[in-house]
Amino acid sequence: MRLDKLLANMGYGSRKEVKQLVKKGAVTIDGKTAKHASIHADPKHQEIIVLGEALIYEEYVYFMMNKPKGILSATKDNFQKTVIDLLSMRDRSRSPFPVGRLDKNTEGLLLLTNDGTFAHRITSPKKEVPKVYEARLNLPISEEDILAFEKGVVLDDGYQTKTASLHPLDSNNKIVSVTITEGKYHQVKRMFRARGKKVVALKRTHIGPLELDPALPKGGYRKLRKEEIALFFRHKQKKD
Repeated sequence: MRLDKLLANMGYGSRKEVKQLVKKGAVTIDGKTAKHASIHADPKHQEIIVLGEALIYEEYVYFMMNKPKGILSATKDNFQKTVIDLLSMRDRSRSPFPVGRLDKNTEGLLLLTNDGTFAHRITSPKKEVPKVYEARLNLPISEEDILAFEKGVVLDDGYQTKTASLHPLDSNNKIVSVTITEGKYHQVKRMFRARGKKVVALKRTHIGPLELDPALPKGGYRKLRKEEIALFFRHKQKKD
């Protein structure tokens, strides 16, 4: 890979900025100062030092974010803040995108990556990856609601959802856990609306085997650990 493309992909700046780094002698390859940004480098087999630090090559990035309310799950928007705006400049330069969508006023677990294959394995309807939400309602749920979710709720457009699980988390039956395996537009809110209830607050806590890190503040994010990615792929291999 060309050195300027490699460094730009790794978040060291634009192609123009990377060329200036090389010109200043800030990049070495196997102990020798790189003379031109157009030379080819192999980060898997060569030691590349940039500004005194070893370059650790990652072809793909995987982030877990605790998305706050009021932020769009999009890569860009002309008027509203997106989840990409919450990333550092270096992480943003890796061109990550949200894996699936999380409604503007829904908070909680959101994954971002630049790995299209990984994203497809999570969002493809055929995979039926479970997503768990915690919802706060204006009215308590009943046994009939639980049974209706298990059967599949008919939404306002006539679509009947796949089976879902619903159970209370508090003694008043107004804070509940919902697990679905699909992702229709505003699905959880529409399911409760069909049952005569309104979602006051909604938070996603799990995607497949991944749980939202309780240490992440709202708007915070971190890289997925290797074991977390491996856990997810082990989970998917059982389905495939």
